[in-house]
Amino acid sequence: METIEVKLESFEGPLDLLLHLIDKNKVDIYDIPIALITGQYMEYLDNMDEEDLSKMSDFVLMASTLLDIKCRMLLPKEVNEEGEEIDPRTELVQKLLEHRIYKYMSYELKDMHIDAAHNLFKASTMPKEILDMKPPVDYEKLIGNTTLKKLNDIFQDILKRQENKIDPIRSKFGKIEKEEINAEEKLEYIKEFARTRSRFSFRDLLKTASSRQEVIVTFLLLLELMKTGEFNCTQKDITDDIEIEVKKAA
Repeated sequence: METIEVKLESFEGPLDLLLHLIDKNKVDIYDIPIALITGQYMEYLDNMDEEDLSKMSDFVLMASTLLDIKCRMLLPKEVNEEGEEIDPRTELVQKLLEHRIYKYMSYELKDMHIDAAHNLFKASTMPKEILDMKPPVDYEKLIGNTTLKKLNDIFQDILKRQENKIDPIRSKFGKIEKEEINAEEKLEYIKEFARTRSRFSFRDLLKTASSRQEVIVTFLLLLELMKTGEFNCTQKDITDDIEIEVKKAA
């Protein structure tokens, strides 16, 4: 058997030693030659410094595990419930793979730590006015211990109150929009209506009016025309029609 010289400081634990032996012998980690690796492992154990009992106990425990696996491989193959053969090395291989992943991760973290030492940070040069500026609303104080659930409950309560304000009858009515009456166009219409007539009733003038607002605007314009002297209005009785007479220019 090949003799190996190793130092305890080179390995952090038994799994680290096993990975070293697997790499050294260039064997497949999924098909570990247990007899070879166990022999080399035991040789290393004989050369260990027995002063560190905590580390020694870990290595001895792994030695017993290797010997157990070696014995089980000499016995007839065990099978599981599906009838497949059970490899006694499976659990050990899984631990070795996990240890290798953690080990490589530690190397990455170490490199990141070394690279971080090369980073330089620029001192802040922000103006004092900007550094002292505070937001107009402190959202943490505003919200306090309010959770998203509480905010949602408040929101739903507000929606419910808005729904209660809706009149179930009036809400079904159509939208009432204000009718816009163009006074200049209406005034031109009245003058055009009067050009072909020397006398007419207010009722005749309103036959084309479509709303109460248009009637009011027509009446106000008629008063303005009376004020300017263009029209003359008479009413014999309070129940009679208003008669409008167009004054002729002198």
